Amino acid sequence: MEAAAGPTVAGDLPLRKYLANLRSEGLRELRLALPAPGDPLGLSGPAVFNSAAVDVGQAAIVVLQDRNLGLVPEPDLRGSSYVGVRLDVHDSGPVRHDLPSLAEAERELSSAIRSATEALTSVDGPAQERPDRLGQHGGELAPGYPARAHRVSTLAARLAGVVRLADERGLTSGQVATRAVALRELDRAVRRALVAAHHAIFEPLRSQ
Repeated sequence: MEAAAGPTVAGDLPLRKYLANLRSEGLRELRLALPAPGDPLGLSGPAVFNSAAVDVGQAAIVVLQDRNLGLVPEPDLRGSSYVGVRLDVHDSGPVRHDLPSLAEAERELSSAIRSATEALTSVDGPAQERPDRLGQHGGELAPGYPARAHRVSTLAARLAGVVRLADERGLTSGQVATRAVALRELDRAVRRALVAAHHAIFEPLRSQ
């Protein structure tokens, strides 16, 4: 069986090579977007790019000197054995500056955890996977990020696993609604925290 391949752009060029080529166009930044239906977190259009990013729940914004590009991951399946990730390239709007800072996102995440805990403990349903039993991996940032960003990213990644594992079996309709609201608010805070952690490298040091 052929080994899984690294990301490629438009199915042909390795991502590292593609980004290296963009240096001649003034590659300045890579930004993260983690949108959801009704919450285009990190996106600023156009509609085609927004729609593609919302469908998969993630995208990267490549900031160049005179334009921006959006990269949207899609499964890259060729034949019966090749497994990889293809990044489709779109035109992207300007970088959004109304996203939360790392400090703001950490406060929002703490508040969402408290609210979700209160709401979910009031629902008597089947036992759920506890956060401390989830895998410890995920949310890792590259070296050079502030310690606070590493901490927020790791916590948010673990909580994302909690949201994915939520089970509604055995609940009444009212309990399902209560849990859905709590998890939706937690999911929003988690996504904002992950985006803020990845963008912390662009923040002034005093805010980290």
